[in-house]
Amino acid sequence: MTTAQPPGAGAAGPGASPDGPDDRLRRFAAIWSRAIYPATATSMTRAEFEQHLVPQARRLAEALRTRPFDPGAGLEVGAALVAAHCTEPASLPHTLGVIDSYLTLYCPPDEPQPVEQLRARCTRLQHAVAEGFAEALRERTRSEQESMSRAALRAQAEAEQALHASEARFRAVFEGAVIGIGIADMDGRIIDINESLTRMFGGLEHHVRSRLVTEWTHPEDAPGVWAMLAEVMRGEREHFRVDKPYYRNDGTVLWTNLTVSLLRDREGTPRHVLALIEDITERRLLNLRLRYEATHDALTGLPNRTFFFERLESAVAAREGGRFGLCYLDLDGFKTVNDHLGHSVGDQLLVAVADRLGSCVTGPGQLVARIGGDEFVALINDPPEQKDVTDFAERILDALSEPVSIAGKELTVRGSIGIVDGAAGRLGAAEVLRSADITMYRAKAAGGNRYEHADPEADTRAITRHGLTNSLPRALQRGEFFIEYQPLVRLSDGQVNGAEALVRWSHPMRGVLGPDQFIPLAENTGLIVPLGRWVLEEAVRQAREWKFQHIDGRPLRVNVNLSPCQLHHPNLVRDTVEVLKEAGLEPSSLCLEVTESALIGADESLLKPLRELADLGVDIALDDFGTGYSNLSNLRRMPLSTLKLDRSFTRGMQRDPADPVDIKIVEGIVSLAHTLDLAVTVEGVETGIQAEHLRILGCDTAQGWYYARPGPPEHLHTLSLADAT
Repeated sequence: MTTAQPPGAGAAGPGASPDGPDDRLRRFAAIWSRAIYPATATSMTRAEFEQHLVPQARRLAEALRTRPFDPGAGLEVGAALVAAHCTEPASLPHTLGVIDSYLTLYCPPDEPQPVEQLRARCTRLQHAVAEGFAEALRERTRSEQESMSRAALRAQAEAEQALHASEARFRAVFEGAVIGIGIADMDGRIIDINESLTRMFGGLEHHVRSRLVTEWTHPEDAPGVWAMLAEVMRGEREHFRVDKPYYRNDGTVLWTNLTVSLLRDREGTPRHVLALIEDITERRLLNLRLRYEATHDALTGLPNRTFFFERLESAVAAREGGRFGLCYLDLDGFKTVNDHLGHSVGDQLLVAVADRLGSCVTGPGQLVARIGGDEFVALINDPPEQKDVTDFAERILDALSEPVSIAGKELTVRGSIGIVDGAAGRLGAAEVLRSADITMYRAKAAGGNRYEHADPEADTRAITRHGLTNSLPRALQRGEFFIEYQPLVRLSDGQVNGAEALVRWSHPMRGVLGPDQFIPLAENTGLIVPLGRWVLEEAVRQAREWKFQHIDGRPLRVNVNLSPCQLHHPNLVRDTVEVLKEAGLEPSSLCLEVTESALIGADESLLKPLRELADLGVDIALDDFGTGYSNLSNLRRMPLSTLKLDRSFTRGMQRDPADPVDIKIVEGIVSLAHTLDLAVTVEGVETGIQAEHLRILGCDTAQGWYYARPGPPEHLHTLSLADAT
């Protein structure tokens, strides 16, 4: 596994100076200082500012290495930057760039960690720093606005007093105010403005004075702003406050915080309208930039998961006749690109994919986003019919069909898509996204480079499998598994000489589950090894009890299935020997069944543990023989004692006369097996006719519902006693 190491992390050569964590931390702070000091308004010197960044760097480094990971330190660092007056527009992007490029290099964890994990932590710290920066800046802005509001209110009071008392005093306040002030008559015509307002609008007083305030409309005006102004001019409202954009004379946009108040004379008659205007253009641009960075993917520029989920929630909300379509895309084999060509090439590939996905958008109701890793989504609002969503998925696959050229290499791009479409109001956004994710994995399981439509029943099965997978470890701890035994009957005399151990799960919610419902899940999660060990222990213990219970002392052999995962486990032989030794049971009383498919093409390293067990006296049976298409010549080199024929060979023997082809096939297999000194067991015997045919053909043992269904161990003992009499 690839891990991150900082520069200079190796052993120092003779005479080299030590390069400890504190030294690397100070170098990181120095890089950080050089990046953002020119864009700060601090009174500190560069050296003081660099020293000021050291504790912030330490916070980030400690957060990077602390377990469990908590990005909260990033919030504090973002707030500290604002407190240090690092509020110029370039400060935050430069800070995020330094963290992205140098934090993991100069401040790595004490123990090596996976690169993907460090990158994920670093990314989350960047997001936290941006969030802390934005929140602190917002708080400072709010404080400044409140201060400005108080100043504006004071200016308003002083202006009114000046109008009533002294024109000279009013002029002093009017001209000296740092915010723009304009006065209009009750018809809305501007009769006076101060220097600050003139500068805001481009410095040409005649472009502002004498104009009607109703001329200053803008497409992004807040709803109701003109109705409120009309109420003020009619004397029905005293004041209002709103953010409002204006067009300057050169066509640029001025964003302002506008406070409009009604001025009355001493008798209370409305005389003038006072406007206090604060220029918030730069602050708004910064907020928009922060909002963009918070809602867009830094690598591809596409909307991110947060932005997409907001749109998805809106699309699936209940509304009359509303519909939506969702395509969930995951690249096939992207991990191989990262592992073999490096993350830089992987990132370039993601950018190229994002560009191609963007070219698939053909209408205003369509959105493409990256929601993480190599996962992309496309949202279609109100598609006229399902075909439009399918067409979008086909456009995506077509766009990805051409190889991508990166660093002189032609990379083939494939993707699997899960499609969910339907009427709004039926499912929540999280449910829709989960269904699309499940459907995408169905497409991937079907070979990839294709799309699949959501199927509620398939979703339910996938969710059920997921729930069972999560419950497996606790089920083993809580003792929810039990074993049933199906007898193995000797065909020559009808005697029971053993049984196959079959594990069952007594699920607290779903009842008794057969092995086909949970064994594949246990193999995928690796739990099959401890579960298989438990089955072996229980079966061997039961075989020991049968040995003492049998009336003539004949041992009853127990058959235990080995999964492919157990077969590859390095402790298979040791565990088997320990279990037999602890139970005090002879190895000859145990038979391990291995499926034919698990041994197809098996090399000597796979056969070695089976040889060791066979040498100890444990029988090895080849289960489901005839279904794996193995080479019959391979039987000679396998350490087998028994062939177990699959039930498919005996179906033609259920009637009399039996199918002559099935008879010949079984006769040939039995002859070959006996030539190789192998016993033959037949599964799935359901009728007496089948049993008689198999006895005549020379099969040694059989099992099936004709003799007994799987059941508790005491039933086998009862059957054995009955046969003996």
